[in-house]
Amino acid sequence: MTPLERQSVWRTLKSVRLLKTELLAGLVVSLALIPEVIAFTVIAGVDPRVGIFASFTMSVVIAFTGGRPAMITAAAGAVALVVAPLVRTHGVEYLFPAVILAGIIQILLAALGVAKLLRFIPRQVMIGFVNGLAISIFLAQMPELVDVPWAVYPLVAAGIAIVYLFPKLTTAVPAPLVAIAVLTAVTVLAKIAVPTVGEKGELPESLPVFTLPTVPLDLNTLRIIAPFAVAVAFVGLLESLLTAKLVDDITDTPSNKTRESWAQGAANVVTGFFGGICGCAMIGQTMIGVKVSGGRTRISTLFAGVFMLLLAVVFGDVVAQIPMAALVAVMVVVSAATFNWHSIRPSTLRMMPKSETFVMLITVALTVATGNLAIGVGAGILTAMVLFANRVAHFVTVERSVDEGTAVYTVTGELFFASSNDLYTQFSYAQDPERIVIDLGASHVWDASTVAALDSVSDKYAGYGKHVEIRGLNEPSARFRDRLSGHLD
Repeated sequence: MTPLERQSVWRTLKSVRLLKTELLAGLVVSLALIPEVIAFTVIAGVDPRVGIFASFTMSVVIAFTGGRPAMITAAAGAVALVVAPLVRTHGVEYLFPAVILAGIIQILLAALGVAKLLRFIPRQVMIGFVNGLAISIFLAQMPELVDVPWAVYPLVAAGIAIVYLFPKLTTAVPAPLVAIAVLTAVTVLAKIAVPTVGEKGELPESLPVFTLPTVPLDLNTLRIIAPFAVAVAFVGLLESLLTAKLVDDITDTPSNKTRESWAQGAANVVTGFFGGICGCAMIGQTMIGVKVSGGRTRISTLFAGVFMLLLAVVFGDVVAQIPMAALVAVMVVVSAATFNWHSIRPSTLRMMPKSETFVMLITVALTVATGNLAIGVGAGILTAMVLFANRVAHFVTVERSVDEGTAVYTVTGELFFASSNDLYTQFSYAQDPERIVIDLGASHVWDASTVAALDSVSDKYAGYGKHVEIRGLNEPSARFRDRLSGHLD
């Protein structure tokens, strides 16, 4: 914990108002976590208790070790999708060592500085990530609104109204908590039969205990779990780091992404030993805690996990009566609050380059279509790279002049694989005189593709019995070319 974070925590602990905000934020998040975590365990094909135990252990570990205060980490849908085939084909016994191995891989990635790669994610990919997330959160509520009693719809509408309007009266209590309490009271007292949290799955009746994997710890087991562990490590880390960046922007505070990386790994390792499923940052719940409920410190993260286990184990009968309509209402509001509406305004779209808008749309489309934020972001980054390379490649110009029996080609621009591939075609090999000068004083050689292209140009002229002189290279480019030239065939 940094000195600034320690000051923030101590200031919160000494202030009744701030501490109440953090505790209530944790409580609201825990209530929203329970049914969603249960749903994710169904996707993964494991007992609901596996997800609830994981959410508790991950929240507690991250609260003390994480690099992004107030971010919620628990059993998440993105990684549940990854491990579902493992559970289906080899059983839940292989899940826990896979979770431990995924955590170890994340710690190794943190040591290698993978978090620093976050700065290479373009802004439009981040916007697409946020918008795709918001749409995914909204669509995830649709099953709760199909083939349900008619009473669900007015309850959802009432919940949305409470979340929006209650803050106009007071902000002393989070509006989502009020909505959940009011709708639960109404359905219980009026005996309105609607789907409840209890119908999602059986809640645990005991605390998680430390257990060792029961599968053989040999190469065969490693062969089985390694592909899933690697996938979980990358998907979980990407989603967590992007969520951390999003919270940074919302709270206007920085976070330590490297620390968050190894903390996510540590949380998964601990979770695997306590019989939990893998997890990562949960963006929807983080938005509930940070954007809707005002959580800002590690206290809200810690108590989200503590309250979740306490509610599930001790107050399971009460929690089971919460109508799903109340949680749907909260998540719909979260979805609307998360979406970047400015990005789709006609004025913004007219002003924005079409390539930038295309990157955002690709990110959104694949995120929603696959249900996997990592795939959407990866596709967005790849699209942005291709469009950027294509745009930069067109900035390279080649000008030819002939003076006293010498053809001089002046190359201007950055030379790399996209621009240098066309370089070979820019010369008049047959028409040029015997002496050719290629002036690279206004350019820079970035990669082996460029060196190979220059070698090809020289060889082509040599075939005509002509001599090529390459001059003007800056020192780094000259060293790079000297090292590779003639060795790329």
